[in-house]
Amino acid sequence: MGMKSLNISYFSPYKFLNALFLGLSVGAIFTLYRPLEPSIYSLGGIVLALGMLLIAQLYNTILTLSWFYKISMFVEVVLLNVVIYFLVFSYNYQSALIVYIGYQVTFIFGSYLVRAETLFLKSSKQLKKIDTAKQLGYLLGMLLSYLFYKILALFDINSPEETVYLLHYFLLIIQSIIIYLVHKSFVK
Repeated sequence: MGMKSLNISYFSPYKFLNALFLGLSVGAIFTLYRPLEPSIYSLGGIVLALGMLLIAQLYNTILTLSWFYKISMFVEVVLLNVVIYFLVFSYNYQSALIVYIGYQVTFIFGSYLVRAETLFLKSSKQLKKIDTAKQLGYLLGMLLSYLFYKILALFDINSPEETVYLLHYFLLIIQSIIIYLVHKSFVK
């Protein structure tokens, strides 16, 4: 894949929607992970740290635009699959574990993605634009999440499990758009 640069006109909306997804889903995590015992979080933290350590050792190889694209796409496809899995299998111990593992897999690449983003954005003006898009997306996601739960309450939909399940339909739509934007963000 002969990429030369990031297409900022797609990359900025991608980062906005990526942060919007995070803002929408951050409150849902407490409900999603409820069936898991605390030892899972300890084990997950160990795996996360080891995974991030391994990725850091590969920086000489993977800090290229081509790898940045592949890893970005991988992370977003994992999240799409987590959302779909949850919508299909809903609430149980196994789905909580799968969702947790899916998120941990994406977190393993978090530091790498931030480093690569900084490396491949050409100017401080572009970095400012991306960081602003991320913060605005996150804030809007949190606000929309709050409003979503309040609107559901007006219709007597108050069960945390049911509200989080319904939220995942919006996450599915957003994540599908994110994958399209990731693809368009990397110029051939």
